[in-house]
Amino acid sequence: MINFRKLHRKSAPIVFLPLLLSALTGVAYRLGRTWFGIPEEVADFFMTIHQGEFLGNPLVPVYVLFVGLGLLGMIVTGFTLIKWQGKAPKVQPKKDWRWFHKFLAPIAFVPLFVSAITGIGYRLGKAWFGLSSEQASILLKIHQGSYLGTTFKVFYVLLVGVSLGVLLITGIQMTGIFRKSRV
Repeated sequence: MINFRKLHRKSAPIVFLPLLLSALTGVAYRLGRTWFGIPEEVADFFMTIHQGEFLGNPLVPVYVLFVGLGLLGMIVTGFTLIKWQGKAPKVQPKKDWRWFHKFLAPIAFVPLFVSAITGIGYRLGKAWFGLSSEQASILLKIHQGSYLGTTFKVFYVLLVGVSLGVLLITGIQMTGIFRKSRV
């Protein structure tokens, strides 16, 4: 049987940096374009990092696939760790990293899952499967939350990006990477 807890914990440091960069640059791009009117060159820089264009055009779909599958893997393995409790605990749990992680993960599950699937589908559909720009734009609209309208799509991207960032930071804290080693 697969130990999903161990797989989740061991995978986290591998996907941490690419997912964090993707979250930060996706939010910076959307907020910058919508609220702050950043210049096209700055927006392009954010998208270069968000999509992995710094690796060269042939590797963009591979990078997006790696990052997206990394997120999906973390979602699936994390989802298996959720313990559905019928009764509320009598003792209030300590509000530590684990508590915030466990609290936010079920809330962010669907938006993160949709964002990963549509991001992968958009990039791979255009690069490998010959989707037209019109066909691929449907996936991009879902990825960006455009179906919510101009006002709310920014808040959707902010919610997805901040949720991912918080889950990454709280999760990496739980791995023990940053703990001082005992002498």
